[in-house]
Amino acid sequence: MVALIAGVMLATLAHAEPYTAAAMWQLQRLGTPDISPDGRLAVVPVTRYDVDKNKGDTDLWLVPTKPGKLRQLTSSGGSASSPVWSPDGEMIAFVGKRGDDKQQQLYVIAVGGGEARRVTNVPTGVIAPKWFPDSRRIAFLSQVWPDLNTWAEMDKRMTERNEAKMTAKVWEKAPISHWDHFLDDRDTHIYSISIDGGEPQAITRNAGVSLDRGEPDGNSYDISPDGTEVAFAVNTDSSGIDPNFDIFTLPVEGGSPQNLTNLTKDNAADDTVPLYSPDGKSLAFRRQVIKGFYADRARLMLYDRRASKLRNLTEEWDRSADGLVWSPDSSSLFGAIDDAGTRRIYRFDTGGGEPKPVTREHSFDSLAIAGSGPVIVGLRQSFTEPPTLVSIIARTGTPTKLSDFNDGVLSRLTPGKVQSVTYKGANNEDVQMWVVYPPNFTPDRKWPLYLLLHGGPHNGVTDAYQWRWNAQVFANWGYVTAWHNFHGSSGFGQAWTDSITKEWMALPYEDTIKAADWFRAQPWIDSERMAAGGGSFGGYLASSLLGKPHPFKTLVAHAAVYNQYTEYGSDFGAEKKRFGEFWEDVERFARNSPHTFAANFNTPTLVIHGQLDQRVPVNHGIELFNVLQNRGVPSKLVYFPDENHWILKPQNSLFWYETSRQWLEKYARPGPGDASAVSSAPGETTQNKVSQ
Repeated sequence: MVALIAGVMLATLAHAEPYTAAAMWQLQRLGTPDISPDGRLAVVPVTRYDVDKNKGDTDLWLVPTKPGKLRQLTSSGGSASSPVWSPDGEMIAFVGKRGDDKQQQLYVIAVGGGEARRVTNVPTGVIAPKWFPDSRRIAFLSQVWPDLNTWAEMDKRMTERNEAKMTAKVWEKAPISHWDHFLDDRDTHIYSISIDGGEPQAITRNAGVSLDRGEPDGNSYDISPDGTEVAFAVNTDSSGIDPNFDIFTLPVEGGSPQNLTNLTKDNAADDTVPLYSPDGKSLAFRRQVIKGFYADRARLMLYDRRASKLRNLTEEWDRSADGLVWSPDSSSLFGAIDDAGTRRIYRFDTGGGEPKPVTREHSFDSLAIAGSGPVIVGLRQSFTEPPTLVSIIARTGTPTKLSDFNDGVLSRLTPGKVQSVTYKGANNEDVQMWVVYPPNFTPDRKWPLYLLLHGGPHNGVTDAYQWRWNAQVFANWGYVTAWHNFHGSSGFGQAWTDSITKEWMALPYEDTIKAADWFRAQPWIDSERMAAGGGSFGGYLASSLLGKPHPFKTLVAHAAVYNQYTEYGSDFGAEKKRFGEFWEDVERFARNSPHTFAANFNTPTLVIHGQLDQRVPVNHGIELFNVLQNRGVPSKLVYFPDENHWILKPQNSLFWYETSRQWLEKYARPGPGDASAVSSAPGETTQNKVSQ
């Protein structure tokens, strides 16, 4: 009996703390790993946040791919990201900003330890390093001015612009911005440099094309296994308003446009993410065929380099190929696929056939693969597990946990049960929904609901950890918390994803009302204490609810698309619209713009927006707030001058959570209410999956 009591006490102490936003910021965040050529070690960036200093530091860790002792590789107090292993297994290259670096630079460090050594001193900065097969050279991307020829000239212009008293920016062609920053007149190019340093050599600079200007990264280009050729994605549109990415190849020596080959000029939509097979025979890439639709299904294409023939491996498969890596023997690719509320690993055999699922539960991404077997490493996550480094057996999908960075903190926190349910939404079609229950939930009491409205809209909510809208935090406040994958969400087939692209509002609105109806039918939900909120498209949906009948006592609208007309001021406002412009279809724009229904606004609303947001410019939040004020609707505007589309800084995030908590508490009191006679546990009559 004493032992039993002691065991209960230990179990209670193990989960003694509530799952607060402050506790969430104690968790360390893992970045994209890479794997050694022999498959024995992984390197992973790990970020630790100091809330008092309002900043994070990222270091690299070496982790055995079979359970073993972890070793910290860097510890400069600066940043270290994008680690890539040299082909000979002796060194790791990474991007860092250390000491007196004004921009991120390329560093290398010996796997055995020692100090990292800076390789570049590029005034325009370095991103996305990749090794050449000889382990003596490294490629990287940098954004440079096309009218300047030397790094000294680049440095001078950078300095002049940073120190200039005149701050005007001028454009003659769109686009002018991307997510959280304005674009200047620089182009993105591939360079190479010896690991011993020296002058970086231009590869694409004189070819007459450049890589993505908005958000170039390691997916933008690749190097052939023999080191003689690069493949990269180029936006071939010269108008600035009708983007089309094609896959180009170029000899590493670079040269004139005559050396350039466009492999995908027959496709008017985007071709991206080139990947050479390890044997050098094939080049894989992603293809979309609907121009102007960023969420079109991405096909996995395979280009035979010797025969110059192209094959589509997934035309009949109703999912998007994503997160792809080649198997070491070039017989298949593995991908992290958005699939019905999870991100599963699939295998794609180059011989064809239906893609085969490798994993079943939880979500996986950021894959790397090497060695015999082969060995796959990646990040596993769920609603209750932040990204965790694991190895995965390719044949069975069995994961093995490799990292324990967050075990101590998680052992003290109290998560709520997570459940997947299915209800009938718009058009009487099944809608998948995640439900997170308060840790002390009992079905014999009535609980408030916080229904979360996801962004995108073509980004399905998967069984994954959410840093910015953490359902466990909301559930610990005392709310049954839910995410529903309404019409338009990714991962449920292309027809579902594309069902709202002409009429944004109708189906997601109906799915949301029917989600609320599903909850009102549960005896453990208090229908008088229901709230809803979301960001981006979720904020749009919250604003849409404002003007239409709904059961919610309050709403939260973060970075909300409120006015479809002023959304032309966004970073993609100048792109041609797939279904026409507002002057061509005034009625459709009006019925899909929340501001049109302002005469019906009467629900208390918390409005949140960041000044640096270029995806949904800040005027949307201000417009919504001013209209609510003019109508006499209780409302609050929270404005962050130093945040973009998301709230990323620790102290701002904590303020965001606390302000949201207080607002919800005011209109939908948290915690259990009156007891009610309930005969069944939650979800017993639904299709469900439970994860603890």
